[in-house]
Amino acid sequence: MRRLIVVEPVTRAAPWALRLAWLSLAVVGLALLLVRDPRAETDAALAALGSGVGLAMLAVLLALAAFVRIWREGARGLGIAVGGLVLAALVLAYPAFMAARGAMLPALTDVSTDVENPPAFSRSRAAWEARGRRLPRDSSPAARALQREAYPQIAPLTLDLGPDEAFALAMKAAQNRKWQVVESYKPGGRIGNGRIEAVVRSRLLGLPYDVTVRLHPRADGTRIDVRSATRFGDRDFGQNADHIRAYLDEIGNLALAVK
Repeated sequence: MRRLIVVEPVTRAAPWALRLAWLSLAVVGLALLLVRDPRAETDAALAALGSGVGLAMLAVLLALAAFVRIWREGARGLGIAVGGLVLAALVLAYPAFMAARGAMLPALTDVSTDVENPPAFSRSRAAWEARGRRLPRDSSPAARALQREAYPQIAPLTLDLGPDEAFALAMKAAQNRKWQVVESYKPGGRIGNGRIEAVVRSRLLGLPYDVTVRLHPRADGTRIDVRSATRFGDRDFGQNADHIRAYLDEIGNLALAVK
């Protein structure tokens, strides 16, 4: 008596989904290392990061294709397809979050506490080199209007402290926030304003943002204005406003501790 051997179909999409998911994880990991390396070319690292995200999206599509065949034909490979989908989803989690956040925020690359007269970035050689030999462009009237609508709470901070005390707190806050201070000048001289030039890096990707702080002595204390600009891309996904809020909150906390 002959036995009928039934060969269960095996979906090829599932193994490829898992392979591409692992490859995307490796590419994204390498891109993150390159982005954080100041010696590496940031544009190339961002291109590699985009490639890794693209591979993860392709892995998701292949995993979904595998699920369809498994459902219709009873093909094997469910566990492999699930593994590929989960791994790819982990890679895509943060980009998806940033994309959703960016969709809810205006396309801004420059945010300032003073939209009418934003602090000017230093043109010194040290600041120029620290910014990658770039000078952030001033925002257009349309961009300033978008900022007013999106971030009405981004405003100057006035301390009832003298300029020297306020400058000391501003420098301490920059250090606490782990900013790379490029140059700093105490209030005084002909103009009277103090200035802090710094480079801030995002937590996960380590992308650089250029920041300048202006300290203006007043009769009732010292006014502090902050400007943060994106160095790469056509939108900041809310990062510039986050930098300003965190920094001014840090100064406020330090000022309360002094009192």
